[in-house]
Amino acid sequence: VKMASQSQNDYSCPVCHEIFKDPVILSCSHSFCKECLQQFWRTKKTRECPVCRRRSSNQHPPLNLALKNLCESLLKEINERRSSGSEEICSLHSEKLKLFCLEDKQSVCFVCRDSQQHENHKFRPIDEVVPSYKEELSKALKSLQEKLKHNEKLKREFEKTVQHIKSQAEHTEHQIKLQFEKLHQFLRDEEEATITALSEEEKEKKQMMKEKLEEINRHISALSHTIKDTEEMMKANGVYFLKEFPVSMERVQISSQPDPQTPSGALIRVPRYLGNLPFRVWKKMQDIVQNTPVIMDPNTANPFLVLSDDLTSVRRSESRQPLPDNPERFDEYCCVFGSEGFNSGKHCWDVEVKESSDWSLGVTTASNKRKGREFFKADVWCMLYGLFVGSGFRVKQKLERVRVDLDYDRGIVLFSDPVTNRHLHTFTATFTDTVFPFFEFSSSLKILPFNSQYTLHL
Repeated sequence: VKMASQSQNDYSCPVCHEIFKDPVILSCSHSFCKECLQQFWRTKKTRECPVCRRRSSNQHPPLNLALKNLCESLLKEINERRSSGSEEICSLHSEKLKLFCLEDKQSVCFVCRDSQQHENHKFRPIDEVVPSYKEELSKALKSLQEKLKHNEKLKREFEKTVQHIKSQAEHTEHQIKLQFEKLHQFLRDEEEATITALSEEEKEKKQMMKEKLEEINRHISALSHTIKDTEEMMKANGVYFLKEFPVSMERVQISSQPDPQTPSGALIRVPRYLGNLPFRVWKKMQDIVQNTPVIMDPNTANPFLVLSDDLTSVRRSESRQPLPDNPERFDEYCCVFGSEGFNSGKHCWDVEVKESSDWSLGVTTASNKRKGREFFKADVWCMLYGLFVGSGFRVKQKLERVRVDLDYDRGIVLFSDPVTNRHLHTFTATFTDTVFPFFEFSSSLKILPFNSQYTLHL
């Protein structure tokens, strides 16, 4: 009996149930495809036989060369037979396989048909069954081919995403360095200004004390001369002494005037420089650092939108940006989300819209669809202007700015004109999902920095 007539089960891997490929043998004498065994071990995280569960101490089992040669010969014989078109022989009765058992889904010979094993079974000629099975397999193959194309497309998309991640990281790192360099420069300037002021005061105080030293030196010199002259006078005879006594006494009395005093405020005003130094610098830093209450999320922006480096303004481009089509990104509407969602509390932000002839902005739920044209069909609380369509309140007059006040807990979204302080519209809802700010426009818009004088109008 030829090898191909034997059951292929004798040459099948117990894991994948296919003819062995690069079979390896364990100490328990069971054999497996090399890759099947390694995959099984990786999944189980333990080196044991998939059949008898006996542990193996060898991480790289030896190749079962005899079995490998048998399997290669079997495959060669099967391929030759397929290419030659020769018919299969029944392994039980050595007859040609002419029929197909519909119940057991296997090819049989005429002896098999009449056997008890296939009693009351239905049979069809193999030539009659093959076309329908080939058609079924063809459909499955087509589905696999389409799946392959889709996976190849996904692979390209993943590769693009990897490159975009690298580009994002490099650009973000560059921006981080620029922002910190501004802060470092501000601190260097403050340090220099503070030290300069200290040096100026030091120079001023030193000059004052220099003048005082010159004054005290003159005073000491005058006293020394008076003392010397008076001591000489004390040695004089009686007539001369009495004659010069009034003059000498006057000089001594004049020299006995109060001594120069250490001036008040002569020392460096140390607290002026060190007192709450970090806090005072931080307060001054607020003049150069802006806080914008809503920051845009570039990962949600439609590919035709270009965000500023600080993520507070956005413009529409005529060309599509080479961005990955990640699930968070809009692909139809020229929208972008805020980077932070809200699920409690009060929040307020102002949007400059004067550069756009058409715009819509407001809040929506995190789960709202961003792909296709479904976005405005539900869970959107927004204001619209111009030609844009969608659910929301349409304002007719052109505005420079729009203020959005959100009170999540009370379910209120209020729109107003911060220039005229005029109320425009209020939505009421019951929020159960996190809501995000969103922006759609025809040209450009900007989220304005926070102003401490702003108050919520809810």
